Amino acid sequence: MCTLEKRGNLFILTLTGEDQHRCNPNLISSLLNLLSQVKAQATCGSALITQAQGKFFSYGFDLDWAQAAGSERGAAKRLQDMADLFKPVIATLLSLPMPTIAAITGHAVAAGFTLALSHDYLIMRKDRGILWMPEVDIAVTLPDYFNALFKEKIGDSSVRRDLLLRGLKMKGDEAEERGVVKAAHDGEAEVREASVCLAENLGKRKWHGEVYAEIRKGLYPQLSAILGLSHKVYAIARL
Repeated sequence: MCTLEKRGNLFILTLTGEDQHRCNPNLISSLLNLLSQVKAQATCGSALITQAQGKFFSYGFDLDWAQAAGSERGAAKRLQDMADLFKPVIATLLSLPMPTIAAITGHAVAAGFTLALSHDYLIMRKDRGILWMPEVDIAVTLPDYFNALFKEKIGDSSVRRDLLLRGLKMKGDEAEERGVVKAAHDGEAEVREASVCLAENLGKRKWHGEVYAEIRKGLYPQLSAILGLSHKVYAIARL
């Protein structure tokens, strides 16, 4: 489901296979396990790139698994279970002691978009793939931490409105123009190359990882509070 590769100070987490990378309990568990390894091995100069194989970055929660419960109530419980299980993934990314980059080479939808947005930098391709929050179309409400993430990560209220209340399918060019992603490139190879280049340049700064994580949490206080992340104060002089 997922693999982790270490190249020097870079960690590359890959959602493997040609499927939709649906966030079911198995995939979520795999993500948490690998992110825990990343955190345990972090050093000054580390950076994380999250990417996926195939046409999809991630198509969100596994609705087929939810509906397999066999009843409306059972499906709703499974959907809530996935939201609860997924919450620590976002918390771990927010508290990871290193810069993080999402290399989006396919569709990032619903929880998959949320996964990407939980990174510090999003790099997307222009020729294929969309960012899409379809919950308004499929009559599913958003978990509180999804709302907080979009509110604090995307400052333009009109962009949030279009994504969350219109269900806008946003392509790479528009996502770059409206500030949702850092950059959009012409193809998969270019996205991966740009992501590695950015990660390497950030890693060269040799930032103190825990300080970096605390500053990040401080940037998103509402999200941090909902995720149960405490904020510590570090005073480390490196002049």
